[in-house]
Amino acid sequence: MTPRLELRNITKSYPGIVANDDISMSIMPGEIHAVLGENGAGKSTLMKIIYGAAQADSGEIYCDGKLIEAHNPASSRALGIEMVYQHFALFESVSVVENIALSVSSTFDLDALARQIKDLSDRYGMPIDARRLVHDLSVGERQRVEIVRCLLQAPKLLILDEPTSVLTPQAVVKLFETLRQLAAEGCSIVYISHKLDEVQELCHSATVLRNGKVTGTAKPRETTSLELARMMVGSKLPEMHVSPAVPSDEPQLEVRNLSAPARDKYGVELRNISFEVHRGEIVGLAGVSGNGQAELVSLLSGERTHSTSETIRIGGKAAAHLNASERRRLGMAFVPEERLGRGAVPPHTLWENAVLTGHRSGLVRHGLVDRGRASTFARSIIERFKVKANGPQSSAQSLSGGNLQKFIVGREIALEPKLFLVSQPTWGVDVGAAAFIRQTLVDLSRAGTAVLLISEELDELFEICDRLLVICQGQVSPPLIRKQTNREEVGLLMTNRGNGTSGRGELAIQD
Repeated sequence: MTPRLELRNITKSYPGIVANDDISMSIMPGEIHAVLGENGAGKSTLMKIIYGAAQADSGEIYCDGKLIEAHNPASSRALGIEMVYQHFALFESVSVVENIALSVSSTFDLDALARQIKDLSDRYGMPIDARRLVHDLSVGERQRVEIVRCLLQAPKLLILDEPTSVLTPQAVVKLFETLRQLAAEGCSIVYISHKLDEVQELCHSATVLRNGKVTGTAKPRETTSLELARMMVGSKLPEMHVSPAVPSDEPQLEVRNLSAPARDKYGVELRNISFEVHRGEIVGLAGVSGNGQAELVSLLSGERTHSTSETIRIGGKAAAHLNASERRRLGMAFVPEERLGRGAVPPHTLWENAVLTGHRSGLVRHGLVDRGRASTFARSIIERFKVKANGPQSSAQSLSGGNLQKFIVGREIALEPKLFLVSQPTWGVDVGAAAFIRQTLVDLSRAGTAVLLISEELDELFEICDRLLVICQGQVSPPLIRKQTNREEVGLLMTNRGNGTSGRGELAIQD
């Protein structure tokens, strides 16, 4: 059988780095093929070359046995090749249906297309309101838009770069059903993921990259996750050490009867939210994307203020009326879920991005940026968090998604916060880096920082959190002691089908 896709000796270099080094691989019709590797291993670059968004320096690409000459995304779509990027390619100021219409070759009929989007998204368990503006959508909802956009084209080859990073477990099950059906119908799927359990469940074969080279192939269902991880990182994975929490007597973050109207007709109203986070503990917030996480985070971070100042207290001080900069003065640090645009300025250098939140750490003197100190600060983050970058002068957009995430998390941790608000810290981060970030959060909390972790990764929440909260339809459950609850109870609360009675507890951490 002729391969659906065949790569021969693909090589691609950027200044100071060889992203892809003589890579060859083939994918058959109906095959779900995983591409695995650490952050910066060359996976995303290779996918962009296949899709035509980047051109290889040398090598050949064949589709159904025919050589693809120099191509671009438009010609790739004409061949039936579709791609869902890890960083979404959406225009935020227009609606979902208008975004999708831009990739449809037929005459614009927005009403008909909106109906198609609704039917397809409902059928695959990823409901989308086609008339919503993209800038009002959560990251998880934007992911759905990208996936549905591709599925509307009935692709022959579908490239998925970290497609489940921001999907709920229920949505992942639906997505896998869809992908298996597509494969049964002859569609080939290239699947990039750091979630090795998903790779083992879904994929027929895997190619492993390390430092831009193919280091091995595997049959995921016949290989353990530990073996796959070792192939990716070339060494033994770090082990997590979560010591018992010793929460402070007084809370570092207090939320009391916080209510807020939705900012627009598509938003979520927050209703009577109350909880506490103490220094020395990690509290996790679980929930299905679009249930009020974005609204709550914006109020906690200071991106959105509240007229009743006492509804949020930081370090015992009323803070709901304070802006983000003023809250940082109270010892808060914040990692948003969107790396590019909110966590970092894409074209700016890493040292410039370090100044954005680290300017109070001696990087600015007499109103002027001290470039030397800023570069030293950025370099220390790069070294401590093992960020693959060509130094502090590298632009944020030149880093892989996972390496940029490590830099942003590292930048905030380096500020030694008293309260750390972090959203989706390991989204798109490889297994080794994810373990490192999680261990760093544990160590930070045990050193006396209050950590509030917002994540849609239940495994992550259960691995490192001391207490769990669940947000559903703008309301937050009473706290659950992590060791006295389970995924089933949390899953029911996420879908508003649980009462959350078992596992509830006060601040004493049970071991």
